[in-house]
Amino acid sequence: MNGKALQDTALKRAEELPATTLSSFERGWEAARVVDKWFMLVTEVPGRPVVILKSRPDDALALCEAYADITPGYHMNKRHWITLAPGDSLDEKLVQELVTESYRLAVGNLPKSRRPVDPARFGTG
Repeated sequence: MNGKALQDTALKRAEELPATTLSSFERGWEAARVVDKWFMLVTEVPGRPVVILKSRPDDALALCEAYADITPGYHMNKRHWITLAPGDSLDEKLVQELVTESYRLAVGNLPKSRRPVDPARFGTG
């Protein structure tokens, strides 16, 4: 998957998720938030187009080991964030699934009264 397709796929999926807002917060960075929690960053700051997503620590480690184009989160907590980079090991379906999982993790950190969906059920059916 090339860099433009990677970022376009991630941004399109993020826009489809309930209560998501996209915004630029600094030159060269776009962020996706659900309510007030970030779940995705898109940038070319590291010298190539990347997508940075939340991940459970065990999942992050497994993903980094399984996919050549997934590394610990660029400029973020390396245990809780992953970076997707252009390359042959990623496809559209995987990128969409990882964006959705990142969204669910962010929603799960919101107070129940502010959650737009039930994170345990959203995107599983």
